[in-house]
Formats: sequence, C-alpha cells, structure tokens
Amino acid sequence: MKPVYIINGFLESGKTEFITYTMEQPYFQVKGRTLLILCEEGENEYDVNLLKMSRTDLEWIENEEDFNPSRLLELEKRYKPERIIIEYNGMWNYKNMKLPWHWSIEQQVTTIDASTFPMYFNNMKSLLAEMIRKSELIIFNRCDDVEDLNSYKRNIKAINQKAEIVFEDSNGEVDEIMEDDLPYDLKAEIISLDDAGYGIWYLDSLDHLERYIEKKVQFTAMVLKPESFPKGYFVPGRMAMTCCADDMAFLGFACSYDKSDKLTDKQWVKVTAVVKKEYFADYNGEGPVLAALSVEHTKAPKEEVISFV
Repeated sequence: MKPVYIINGFLESGKTEFITYTMEQPYFQVKGRTLLILCEEGENEYDVNLLKMSRTDLEWIENEEDFNPSRLLELEKRYKPERIIIEYNGMWNYKNMKLPWHWSIEQQVTTIDASTFPMYFNNMKSLLAEMIRKSELIIFNRCDDVEDLNSYKRNIKAINQKAEIVFEDSNGEVDEIMEDDLPYDLKAEIISLDDAGYGIWYLDSLDHLERYIEKKVQFTAMVLKPESFPKGYFVPGRMAMTCCADDMAFLGFACSYDKSDKLTDKQWVKVTAVVKKEYFADYNGEGPVLAALSVEHTKAPKEEVISFV
C-alpha cells in the first residue's frame, strides 16, 4: 500500500505553511522520494531548495476532473514515490475524491484560518463538513483577536468528535476553552442541562471528563437500547444536527439503570445521574458512563433535535 497524507482547507488557510514546516523537520528526511500533489495555487510557493533537500517532486492538478485514479497512477509510475502528500483544493468536495485502490490514507489534516471561519461555516458548511469529518488533526491558525474559540471548537466537535483541535496565534499554540465559558454552573448541586447545554456538556465531556466526574447532571433525553449493551444499561441522548438537515447524529453516553428493561426505544425520559469514568466495552476503553439516580417518563421537548448549526 502507498501511504498518502492529505492536507485540506480553503484557499489561504495555511496548508502550504503546514506542509513546508513538516518538510523542514528532521523526521521528514526519510529514505525515498515524496510526491507532492498541489490542487490549487495560493500566495505561498514551495522553496526549490527545500524540495530538493527533502527529495520531493511537485506536480500540479488544476482541474477537479483531472484528479482521478488514472492520472494519479501516471504520476506514481513517473516518480516512484515512497509516500504522497496531497494539498487538496478546498472548493472540491472531499467526498468525491477517488484514489487508486492501493493508496492508503495515513493521515488527514485540515487547516482553518480562524479569522474567516465564521464566513465559511455559515456559507459553505457542507464543503467544510466533508473536509473535517475524517480529519485526525484540525489546526485553527491566525487566532489573534478571535474571542470565542469555544464556539469554534464546539462546531468542529459536533461534526468530528475524535479530531484533535489546535488553536494557534502569532505567538504559537493557544490554550483552549475555560470553565468560565460554559453555559451552566459546574458548582451547582445538580447541573441542569437545557437543549443547548446538553450539546455543550456532551462535547465538553469528551475532552474534559475530569470536570464532571462524580457530579450530578439532569436532562431530558430519548432512550436508545443497543442490542450489544449489557443488561442494566441504556443510552439516554439527543439527536443533533451537526452540519445541515441531512447530517444527524445521536449524542449520548452509556447509563447504568437497574430498571432499564422497562424502558423502550425512543421513549422520552428525564434523567438525573452521576457522571463516572469507567471502562465500557463499546468505548473500547474508559469514558463517560452515567449512573442513573432517577429516570422518569416525560413528554418530548418542543424541539426534539438539538442543533450546532
């Protein structure tokens, strides 16, 4: 299999700077040649000496229709690279990308200009979502003077919960989201979560579970009973619109409850529970597990689907 590294993002989002920085690192100076495929022309160009030093061959593919397995195989035969880096065009829909069968994506990175993120998120949401959905690393650069990095992170995490997100300004990496920015009181005896609060709590728990361990939470949820779950467990959660009306996900954590066998799928309940950190098989490791103190039947909320849009 031929390892492929995909760097995507909109024009002037910092893709070239990221690839250049990577090529300059000692760990990149490995045996064999690298094929760098560019799919758009930005302000910054690659230094000829750096390309030579890193044994990198550069090729342009200007039109989306030319980015196809046949063309890519031609380039592989010409250069015989050990690895391939693709600087992908942000205006090409990522889900339409087709690679030769033996090209294996080793890593995908998305770069985002924080100063223009709201514009792209509001006007090109579907294109942006396809970029970040499978990215392992998402880099927000140019974060100087951006006040609400919390909302940026929540917007990304709603689409890709597993991604590592890094914020950078002119001085380097920026510390992320503080407790003071959460829309509920972590010191309350019971943290009461409304629709917006539930979504934020769910995503924040994935990154900062330590904030919630042994705390009580209360929220309205839909019941989900996966067949794979052990007896005495269910998932209370909410359907969420993560990008657009056609892009939905169920957000919920495993919950222990001794009367879970009396619950039915899609039933609406009001849950009061204690947050734990425990091993759970479906997580393939430790993660947030709720211990129900009470589960009461309730009516469906006015808006059954929460939104991050």
